[in-house]
Amino acid sequence: MAQYQKQHQDSLADPSGYWLKAAQDVHWFKPPTIGIDTTHSPFNEWFADGQINASYNALDIHVQNGRGDQNALIHDSPVTGTQTTYTYRELLEQVELFTGVLAARGVSKGDRVLIYMPMIPEAAIAMLATARLGAIHTVVFGGFAAKELAVRIDDCQPKIIVAASCGIEPSRIIKYKPLVDEAIDIASSTVESCIVFQRNQCPCDLIEGRDHDWGQLMKNSKPHAAVPVASTDPLYILYTSGTTGAPKGVVRDTGGYVTALKWTMSAIYNVEPGDVYWAASDIGWVVGHSYIVYGPLFHGCTTIMYEGKPVGTPDAGAFWRVIQDHNVKVLFTAPTAFRGIKREDPQGKLLHDYNISSLQALYLAGERCDPDTLNWSQEHLKVPVIDHWWQTETGYSICANCQGIEPMPIVAGSPSVAVPGYDVQVLAPDGTPLPRGDIGSIVVKLPLPPGTFPTLWNARDRYVSAYFEAFEGYYETGDAGYINDDGYVFVMARTDDVINVAGHRLSTGAMEEVLANHPDVAECAVMGARDELKGQLPVGLVILNSGCTKPHDQISAELIKKVREDIGPVAAFKSVAVVEKLPKTRSGKILRATLRAIADDTDWNMPATIEDPSVLDDITTSLRSLGFAQGKK
Repeated sequence: MAQYQKQHQDSLADPSGYWLKAAQDVHWFKPPTIGIDTTHSPFNEWFADGQINASYNALDIHVQNGRGDQNALIHDSPVTGTQTTYTYRELLEQVELFTGVLAARGVSKGDRVLIYMPMIPEAAIAMLATARLGAIHTVVFGGFAAKELAVRIDDCQPKIIVAASCGIEPSRIIKYKPLVDEAIDIASSTVESCIVFQRNQCPCDLIEGRDHDWGQLMKNSKPHAAVPVASTDPLYILYTSGTTGAPKGVVRDTGGYVTALKWTMSAIYNVEPGDVYWAASDIGWVVGHSYIVYGPLFHGCTTIMYEGKPVGTPDAGAFWRVIQDHNVKVLFTAPTAFRGIKREDPQGKLLHDYNISSLQALYLAGERCDPDTLNWSQEHLKVPVIDHWWQTETGYSICANCQGIEPMPIVAGSPSVAVPGYDVQVLAPDGTPLPRGDIGSIVVKLPLPPGTFPTLWNARDRYVSAYFEAFEGYYETGDAGYINDDGYVFVMARTDDVINVAGHRLSTGAMEEVLANHPDVAECAVMGARDELKGQLPVGLVILNSGCTKPHDQISAELIKKVREDIGPVAAFKSVAVVEKLPKTRSGKILRATLRAIADDTDWNMPATIEDPSVLDDITTSLRSLGFAQGKK
C-alpha cells in the first residue's frame, strides 16, 4: 500500500499543492494559483482565481487534441430497439447548437435550466449546453410527480424547462408533458418557456407562446462558444433523493468538479482516454451526472447511456449484451442491479451466451454492497469487483480501492480505504475518536477535497446545521461503521439504522450480511422497529431467488437461527418475512426509513423518489403478520 499511502498522506498534508498539480491536467481559460481558501470554513473554495468551462473540458479540448472522430457517447436503448452513436465532433456540434437555442431564449450565466428528460442523448446535450453558457442545470428524474417537480421549480426558479414528451419503460409509456404542465400550474414561480423534445413513441401538444419544439429550434440555431466562468461558479444543483418538504439542493462548483472528476477516471477507475466506460445509472442521480456525462467526457473516454433495465429488457443477460456489443472496459452500477440479475439467473447461465472479455472491472456503489453480492459477481464475471462508497454531496468516492494508484486486496463488506483528499475518521456521539473496530459515526475532517459540495442552494444555514454542527470541524456523512486495523472502512448502515436492542448498539448492515448469505435469498433489508421492552427489535424482509420452492416458514427459521449464530442472541432477531418486492428509490436504494415508520406506526410521507408505491401495501401486510404496523390501517 506504499503508493496509495504516500498519495493519501500528501493530499492531507498539503491539499492545495496536491490538487493544484491535478488541476494542471484540465483546461483553464485562466489557470488557478490558489488551491483552497478556508477563510470561511465550512464554505471552502477551490481554485478561486481560476476561470474554466465544464463543457469545453468535456468536448472542445478533445476535438482540438485529435479525438474528434472517436466515439464520445453511445445511446443503447433496448426499450426502443435503437442504438445511436455520437463522435466527439458530432456531440460538440449538437451541444453548440443547443447552447445557441438557450442563448436565443435569453438564458445567460447564472440562470437556472431545469431538465426533465429520460435517458436519451438530448438530456446530456442539454446539460452540456447549459454548462457551456455558464448557466446552472438542475436535472429532475423524468417521471417525478408534478408536485415534487413544482417544489424544485420554486426552489431554483428556472428560466427554462427542457423536457421530453415521454419516457419509455419496458411495459408502459410515461407522458412527461402533462406532468410538466401541472407542475408549472402548481408552482408559485413563473417559467418563461419550455423546450420539448418530441419522441416518436408519444408526441405531445405544445402550448402556444410558452412551449417550443426542440427540433425546430435546432434547425434555426447558430453555434455558441463556451463562456469562461469562475472556478467557484455553480455548475449544477441536484436535489437529494428522499427529499420531503423543503428540498435540499446540493450545489456543485465548476473548477473543483472538473479537476476531481477527471482525476478519478484514472486514479480510481484505471481507464484511459479512448476506453469505453459504462455507468448503468440515470442522469437524475449523482452517478449519472458524474459518470455518465461529465467524468468520462472530461477524460476523453466513450460513455454509454443505457435506456433499459438490468432484467426485463429482455432478460437478466441485458448487461452482458451491452458489454459485448460495445467492448465495455469498466462497468459501474448499483448492487441492487446485480442482486436483481442474481435473483433471475442465480447460476449465471446467461453469461455463457455473451463474450464479455473486454470487461476489466466492475464497480458497485449507491448503497451498501453485501459480501454475498460481491462474491457472486466476482465468481461469475472473473474480474475484480470494487465496492466504493460515496454520496450525492461528495460527487465521487469517499472510499475506494483506487485501481489506478495501487490495486489493493479486496475485502468483502468494505469499500476499501479513504480516497486521497478524504481524512475519514469514526467518532463517538460526544465527538471523541473511537478505537479501531468500534462502530460510530463516520465523518470526514475538513477541508473536503475539490468536487464536493460547497453549499446548498439558497440554504447556507441548513448546510451548516445538516452537515457540520454535530461534530465541529468535520463533515457528518450520516453513515455509521468502523475502520479496521488495516485502514479499511466498513460502512454498516445509516446512522439512524444502528439500532439499540436492550442497550446494545447493533448494525442492521451486519444482520443483512447474514441474511444475504443464505443460498435462497436474493435481496434483503433489516430495520429496527420500536419495542416497549427492548427499545428496538430487528425486523428482516427477504426476497427469494426465482425458482425457490422451499417453504417460507422453513427459510425464516433458518435465517433466525443463522443470525443467532453469527451475531448472537443479543440481536434478539426473531422476526423475518418473505416478500415479493422491497420499496426502493428509482436509483435502487431501499427506503429503510419508510419501512421503519410503517413498522412503528409513525407518520410518514410517500417518498417522492419511490419507484413503485404499491409495494408498500404488501409490505404493511407482511409487517402486520409479524406483529408490527398494528396501529394505522
